[in-house]
Amino acid sequence: MVEKEVIHVENAPEPVGAYPHARRVGNLLFLSGVGPREKGSKKIPGVEIDENGNILSYDIEAQCHSVFKNVKNILEASGSKWENIVDVTVFLTNMKKDFPIYNKLYAEYFKDVQATRTTIEINALPTPIAIELKVIATIG
Repeated sequence: MVEKEVIHVENAPEPVGAYPHARRVGNLLFLSGVGPREKGSKKIPGVEIDENGNILSYDIEAQCHSVFKNVKNILEASGSKWENIVDVTVFLTNMKKDFPIYNKLYAEYFKDVQATRTTIEINALPTPIAIELKVIATIG
């Protein structure tokens, strides 16, 4: 029987629904969608919203740095590391505007990782963010 473990991480933003930060199955680690929110707050780096929660402006570079930091924190707290990432699915809310900056930063962060990647444009995410990552990594 394959060993399974549900993982909740103390130093990562709280999930916005009823799901864990990650789930380990054997030597694979599956991260739930990770966004750029900061732990313990609804603050999103680089995002300005109005009183109704609508996005007035955002900085995709700030969000990329924050989401990569959040992924790294979840990986490390789960017994893995950045270099163990094998697959990344990226959700962007504005491919035309954000892809060039995101792709440049991704190349810097993932240069030595060489994970497989899929980037998808979607209409919206559950919170006022412009990027979310879904990651699979190995443990050990």
